[in-house]
Amino acid sequence: MSLDRSLKVAAKHAGKRSVMTRAERISKMIADKKFDPTKDKALGIPKTLVPKG
Repeated sequence: MSLDRSLKVAAKHAGKRSVMTRAERISKMIADKKFDPTKDKALGIPKTLVPKG
């Protein structure tokens, strides 16, 4: 099934993300040893900016 032309145009104009998704934040915090999956919960973790590059 293909997308309508009007939807494809809207997707091109979407801006860059400014904040990581929850999964990306958790993986980054685990790498930085700021999050322990056995003790900490995934809800309420701080927002993390997307790295520039």
